[in-house]
Amino acid sequence: MKQYLDLVRHVLEHGTRKENRTGVDTISTFGYYFEHDLREGFPLLTTKSVSWKNIVVEMLWFLSGQTDISILKRHGCKFWDAWANDRGKVPSAYGNFWRQFPTPRFNPTEEYRMDVDDRDQPDSVYKYYYGTNDQLAWVLGELKKNPMSRRMVVSAWAPDNAQTSKLPPCHCLFMFNVQNEIVHGLPGPITEKQRLCLHLTQRSCDTALGVPYNIASYALLLSLFSHFSGIEPGIFGHTLVDAHVYTSKPDGSKAEFDHIPGLREQLTREPRKLPRLVISPEIKSLADIERLMGPEVTTEEVMRHFTLEGYDPAPAINFKVAV
Repeated sequence: MKQYLDLVRHVLEHGTRKENRTGVDTISTFGYYFEHDLREGFPLLTTKSVSWKNIVVEMLWFLSGQTDISILKRHGCKFWDAWANDRGKVPSAYGNFWRQFPTPRFNPTEEYRMDVDDRDQPDSVYKYYYGTNDQLAWVLGELKKNPMSRRMVVSAWAPDNAQTSKLPPCHCLFMFNVQNEIVHGLPGPITEKQRLCLHLTQRSCDTALGVPYNIASYALLLSLFSHFSGIEPGIFGHTLVDAHVYTSKPDGSKAEFDHIPGLREQLTREPRKLPRLVISPEIKSLADIERLMGPEVTTEEVMRHFTLEGYDPAPAINFKVAV
């Protein structure tokens, strides 16, 4: 996938050294955007092998809204082990807020006068209570009844959680947008066809390890919502705020975390033909996703619903994660 290799070149050529919370330095850049048209194939890297099983299992876990990593462990997915608490839960898990975003609401008492807005007054008769908002269910509803909406936004950034979390959301905000494609039906008339697009904003971007998974994960998410809504997939757009590459210290220490050699190796490899994703017609709703994340469902059963045809990548390149 040429777009990813262009990102790697950009960070290596323009990045500057930066310290961070992990204790491992990065070569960092600010602000980068690229896009991929899913009509050209599914954007899973071919310049190195990437685990399709881990991408599918993690995204379905997000979509289920669960925070317990026992499901991930059962499917051999270890991404979140380092971030779980002593009860095996990750309170900052993306799906937790996609499906159950904490929402402050106002609960007026009987004495409240509907013509007076005194919520901010010290003696307000309003009392707060918290509910939750299923952002994904709402977006699916909008796609079916109001697909041209510009308000189909999903946030994983809940400030009370993010400001104190062991690992606040990196890919923190995404939005769906439907565009009309002009179809030249020669010799017939010109028509319009809808395409579903998705834009991801990512605050922190581990270029070697995380970004390849992020690209494929959100392309899978776009493909799923296309599958649910019946609107064919179009563009996946990705804005990276802090795109960085982990590297050794100037004195040579932390060399085991240096991702630069592996990325340079990838830059010597020619991208291969992208695979094609086929989603089973048995998957029709978020409820079907939740069912696949049930304790009795095997990894083989999960994966048969998400077939990747024609994936022929170059050999894997291992990178050590900086926690």
